[in-house]
Amino acid sequence: MAFDAGMLACVLAEIREKSLGARVEKVFQPEKDEIVLQMRSIEGGKRLLINAGSSTPRICFTTEQKENPMSPPMLCMLLRKHLQGAKLCAVRQCGFERVAELEFLTRDEMGFECKRYLIVEIMGKYSNLVFANEAKKILAVLHTVDFSTSSRRQLLPGMTYELPPKQDKQNPLDCSREQLLALTTEAGEDRPIDKWITSVFCGISSAIAREVAFRAGGSCDATVSCTSREKIADALDEVLTCIREERFAPTMILRDTTPVEYAFYPLLHYGEGFEVQGYESAGKLLDVFFQKKDHEQHIRQRAGDILRILSNADARLRKKLDLQRGELADCEKGEEYKRDADLITANLYQLSRGMSRVELTDYGDYHEDGSFGTRVITLDSRLSPAANAQQYYKKYNKSKTAKVELARQISLGEAELSYIDSVLDALTRAETAADLAEIRDELYRSGYASRMKGHALQRKQTTPTVAQFRTSGGYVVLCGKNNLQNEYITHKVAGKQDYWFHVKNLPGSHTVMLCNGEEPSERDFTEAAEIAAYFSKGADGQNVEVDYTLVRNVKKPAGGKPGLVIYHTNWSCIVTPDGARVQALREK
Repeated sequence: MAFDAGMLACVLAEIREKSLGARVEKVFQPEKDEIVLQMRSIEGGKRLLINAGSSTPRICFTTEQKENPMSPPMLCMLLRKHLQGAKLCAVRQCGFERVAELEFLTRDEMGFECKRYLIVEIMGKYSNLVFANEAKKILAVLHTVDFSTSSRRQLLPGMTYELPPKQDKQNPLDCSREQLLALTTEAGEDRPIDKWITSVFCGISSAIAREVAFRAGGSCDATVSCTSREKIADALDEVLTCIREERFAPTMILRDTTPVEYAFYPLLHYGEGFEVQGYESAGKLLDVFFQKKDHEQHIRQRAGDILRILSNADARLRKKLDLQRGELADCEKGEEYKRDADLITANLYQLSRGMSRVELTDYGDYHEDGSFGTRVITLDSRLSPAANAQQYYKKYNKSKTAKVELARQISLGEAELSYIDSVLDALTRAETAADLAEIRDELYRSGYASRMKGHALQRKQTTPTVAQFRTSGGYVVLCGKNNLQNEYITHKVAGKQDYWFHVKNLPGSHTVMLCNGEEPSERDFTEAAEIAAYFSKGADGQNVEVDYTLVRNVKKPAGGKPGLVIYHTNWSCIVTPDGARVQALREK
């Protein structure tokens, strides 16, 4: 899953083909480690994404629109000052390293023509973005590196930019087929081919090395002795020739529709159970691959306080419920307390104060041979036999009361746990800062946000922005992304004759199909049910059961948490949610 030097070469070839000569119209910084350049050329507009974060570093074209902060960061403002209107005149890769250099032609403060450079380093957790002038003097850097961080190379404004220190490895693009063959003779017989490739050559990821091993030796674990050295050199030279001649084939590997791996070259070594999917452009491939991961990272960054509150509440509730269930199990001893009290009362004539235990005949324990069992009862020697009986009766009455109250408390705790689960599920569907603000407001009103610093209750409720779809039959389908939106579309927007959908026994969105008194077709019902299933916790499952009914049958219980409803009259259907099909129905 590495963005290696080959993948970078593939992306830069695409940038040269489609945007060389384009001018920068706008600069955005939607995330602290992400820059988006809106560029326009004769072929049209393109959005160039540069991510220098530690988890998903990459550079590529993107079609995804992200919400930008109200106040742009300092780096964004500096890039706007220097790059807006600038012309992209060169794109190059530094050797066969994961370093890209974008050269822009622009004008300085005095109006003279000058050059500016954006240098992108895609190196995992050490990824960085450097902005430099024509002399490669650093004007700004995304992640500053001083002497306390690294003694080998520093990246600070005012310093001259230097490339990362070279590794003690060969540049594979400088090697001919004969040189590759000569290098294979130095590899040990028992050395795995993929390990040998990654240790000798720079810029080649483990996935490409395994593919070379597979094509040369028939297995990803093949060693040098498993095949001829000519085959190893030929397989490796074929990959390198594709890079030199820019004959890239962006490929993604999926398992059960979940992206697993990507590369600039077809990967055949995954075998059965995996799907190989090709893409016409690297940008489209990377957009699809990182979409879910970026969304999860975005939620972790912007909703850290919500996740912390909900996680703590979830852990506290689960611990409390375990204790209450244990106490409820102990309440089952209540009948034994009553039995002991009855036996003491029936045998008061043979008991006396000072006795600590007594064995009495239990006439309720009848054996098949006609005899009766006995029961040993512990007594308090300080009390009279009658007082001991009263003590057992008190324990019995207390257990009866506790049993009722514990059952009620457990029911309330399970309902609260279900509510927390629904909010956590809503977090996965939050798309904008407004969605997160609604969730914060909901938690504040529900009493969970006492530790949420800097949040104040919104006095004026704004109209929620819900997701809107249109079925094949032309019916509008509304889908809530959190509990406040769920209540809004169910109780304020929908009419009594509209249809309401919700996944069965799982947290999910309220989905309403606006019918205006008409009866939709079977296909419309299926599409609305698929939307409800997709925006739920069962989105990744198959044969998901969805309940649907008229809105007039959906009621909110008194005192219920936001988003909680009850219904008794409904139909059910089973669908398999398909993300691509659902998104195709969404209205922009």
